[in-house]
Amino acid sequence: MKRGPVRVYATGDPFTGLLTKGHLEAEGIAVLMKGGGDGPYRLGPAYLWVAPEDEERAREIIRGIESGAYEVSDDDVMDADSAADERPQR
Repeated sequence: MKRGPVRVYATGDPFTGLLTKGHLEAEGIAVLMKGGGDGPYRLGPAYLWVAPEDEERAREIIRGIESGAYEVSDDDVMDADSAADERPQR
């Protein structure tokens, strides 16, 4: 029996939904986002859905996000800025 998409995440904050969707997509997981409204002023809950074969990996990534494993510190930003400054200018 073939299953359809699986809901792996729900949030009342559509911006958090978009960020989480971006993390999952950056890891190569196709994501369908429902809710959150359209346009520049997104409102309401957001739900993320993935293919059944991606469910376990998606939930693992979401746990990492919620644990703070994906947080970026000010030092990380400064290191990235320093690396950009060191690139040859064209």
